[in-house]
Amino acid sequence: MCRFCAVAVPPGSKTCTECGAPDPIASRDLPKLRGSLRRRLRAVNFMRSLIVIAVCAGLAYLMLSLVISGPPVVNDPLDTSGTYQIGPGNFTVITGEITGGDYVVGNFTTTSPAGTNIGVAIYNSTQWVEFESGQDPAPQWSSAPAPSAEIVYSAPYTDDFYFVFTNGYAPSTHLTIETYIVTTYESNVGDDGFG
Repeated sequence: MCRFCAVAVPPGSKTCTECGAPDPIASRDLPKLRGSLRRRLRAVNFMRSLIVIAVCAGLAYLMLSLVISGPPVVNDPLDTSGTYQIGPGNFTVITGEITGGDYVVGNFTTTSPAGTNIGVAIYNSTQWVEFESGQDPAPQWSSAPAPSAEIVYSAPYTDDFYFVFTNGYAPSTHLTIETYIVTTYESNVGDDGFG
């Protein structure tokens, strides 16, 4: 046994294999140890055991608390509602990943000035890059400019989708539109347990 860290060492070793301390205690000499060294070695072994028990208890507590609390609840970025200000010739975007076969439902209404029109287009991640670079990609889904409309979009495949709400009035009109937008992500998985 090592005199310093109290770990077992192979018979005939001249140094401890763990800490490198010289002159380990032979097993035949363990019963003859003086009191202070024996107490120190017992204390080191006790502390080592205490640390192992504390780590095991901490891990058990952590795992049990995770099991009891369940998975974290994170709102989907496509579950949203709010009022948006859209300047003339500008747009606002709501984005998130949609799993293929799932869908997003919602609606929008212009609140100020009442009756003004906004358009809606939905782009996938590739089309969004084209749209941002100033190109005019064909959207996955679109709605003609209107003061209010429903949104029902079913994703044909898993991807990030971008819901773009556009104020089509020319910048010279200085017409900023306030619109209230609601979207909800709906899973296509049934509640029968077979989905």
